[in-house]
Amino acid sequence: MAIRKEISPARRAAFEILRRVADGAFSSVLLALEEPTLKPADRSLTHELVLGVLRWQLWLDRVIEHFAQRRVESLDLPVRIALRLGLYQLRFLTRIPAAAAVNESVSLVRRVKLSSAAALVNAVLRRAIREGDYDPAAEVDDPLVRVSVQTSHPLWLLERWVKAFGLAEAEAFARANNQVPPMAFRVVRSRTSVDDVVSVLTDAGVSVQPSSIARGAFRVFGGATVLRELSAAGQIYLQDEASQLVAEVLDVQRGDRVLDLCAAPGGKTTLSADHSHDDALIVAADRYAARIATITNTAALHRLHSIKPVLLDGLQPLPFRAATFDRILVDAPCSGTGTLRRNPEIRYRLSNNDIGEFSAAQKQFLANAVEVLKPGGRLVYSTCSVERDENELVIESFLSMHPDLHLVNSTRTWPHKDGSDGFFIATLERQP
Repeated sequence: MAIRKEISPARRAAFEILRRVADGAFSSVLLALEEPTLKPADRSLTHELVLGVLRWQLWLDRVIEHFAQRRVESLDLPVRIALRLGLYQLRFLTRIPAAAAVNESVSLVRRVKLSSAAALVNAVLRRAIREGDYDPAAEVDDPLVRVSVQTSHPLWLLERWVKAFGLAEAEAFARANNQVPPMAFRVVRSRTSVDDVVSVLTDAGVSVQPSSIARGAFRVFGGATVLRELSAAGQIYLQDEASQLVAEVLDVQRGDRVLDLCAAPGGKTTLSADHSHDDALIVAADRYAARIATITNTAALHRLHSIKPVLLDGLQPLPFRAATFDRILVDAPCSGTGTLRRNPEIRYRLSNNDIGEFSAAQKQFLANAVEVLKPGGRLVYSTCSVERDENELVIESFLSMHPDLHLVNSTRTWPHKDGSDGFFIATLERQP
């Protein structure tokens, strides 16, 4: 009797996570839930496999179709995922033995009782090894379709970006979306000092660089384990530099009354509290109790007392008197196209209609927020989207209906230019 080889924990975890992502779950959530069950080496490989397969999914499927001589949609989902995992390891992970990539992909389909597909998986991956130079983009004549294949982005998204920003910018952005983003953090000054945190990291051999984007932010290379330990202890908060820049622009001062209308998970809220030395009243609003609990827990971990979580729907009229707040942050729900490096599955789920729906909701958030902004007050609008429909066009429409507001400035960040997530930030002020 043949002995079935045990599947590695990393490949087994990646396979199950990718199956759930295909059903609508988010990879970032599932990876965070899986982390405590894995050893450091397996944790690292699981992240690499899940995010790598998702970043390159369209390209991988083109290669699979070529070698399998059939449409990828005709294959059972577990077979597709096993093939993507095997092919990703063969083409992108040079330290993985080819035999391990093939054999464990075959074992994965047998594990889910699809033994009849084992021969197909084995044959496709063996052919991929023999024809290692095959590039599906090489047979595409249309320049934009070729970029779509090369970067594994849906064609309609690239067409949007070309129309808004030009071909060179769109292509550079798409290519950056397939790069592994650096980790960034900030020191929780209510708990510790910058010098102490930097000392711990440098002693652990972690390279720490001050951010050129946001004051007080740091970019690091390596050291995931020690960063998680510092984060769990409440001494640092892992947060993209562009996200930290939003709180810097809001610039909460001591004694301010502040409304964070879409506050969860609480990164910008707690940073604003820390910036103001915990001497402001910050109302942190969200429509879901579980997300409010996340804000509450983070505030407690960071020993911040100026944050008052409130359960409410920002799309409805707000339960505050007019002219209540000195500063309001509308970090609006959006398409998330600026975060495709971290959330690659978004690119396959979005549609043009989704972007239009986000834009309509964003205008309503702003309309409700302005009703409670003081004369002379500041309103900051931000998204982690690169879509003009969710950014410049939203602000232009909003200002046309509110002549007592003026645009102080706006800024964008980009993965390919700044190394951060793609954010849009607009600062508005009301006439005194």
